[in-house]
Amino acid sequence: MSHKVLIADDEPNIVVSLEFLMKREGHQVLVARSGVEALETIRRERPSLVLLDVMMPGKSGFEVCQAVRADETLAGVKILMLTAKGRDTDVSQGLGVGADGYMTKPFSIKDLAARVREMLAA
Repeated sequence: MSHKVLIADDEPNIVVSLEFLMKREGHQVLVARSGVEALETIRRERPSLVLLDVMMPGKSGFEVCQAVRADETLAGVKILMLTAKGRDTDVSQGLGVGADGYMTKPFSIKDLAARVREMLAA
């Protein structure tokens, strides 16, 4: 089943590889390159899953996640944080603002694909 997946990351190389992977997995892909754009896209498109970077211009991934979780109409949107910020405090903060999952960069494409399948099946 095809799902709408939003890739919210300001690093072009990461966006290209994630976009390729998600399309290969059969998903419809949306891209946002800033936190503000990510939030606007989430509200407009209602993706099934957001692959959300923490460090982005405009709003951080933490702020985007918090705004999505504060909006009851977006309750069904799953959020997977993908970030280089891998300290325990960062992971706790990400999960604390409502992320459904947290993966640190660099990550294995195979592991990410499996995690996405798992999250979309739940």
